[in-house]
This record gives sequence, C-alpha cells and structure tokens, in this order.
Amino acid sequence: MKKSGPSQPNLKGTLISVMAVGVVIVVMWVCIYLLYIVRM
Repeated sequence: MKKSGPSQPNLKGTLISVMAVGVVIVVMWVCIYLLYIVRM
C-alpha cells in the first residue's frame, strides 16, 4: 500500500481548496466587521 506518487497532486488540490475556503471565510469576516464599524 504505497501512496507516495499519486497522492501528491491530490494533496496539492486539497491544500488549494482549503486555502480558498479560508480566504472566503476571512473576506466574510472582514465585510461583517466593516459593516459593524460603519453602523456604530
């Protein structure tokens, strides 16, 4: 059960998708924070 070769691109795709989800969450939080600051 060797998974050294084919798992590399899958790992890279997973990392990219996780980073994309993280960026979306950060952008959402920044928008909510700015909305909160503007309404104060």
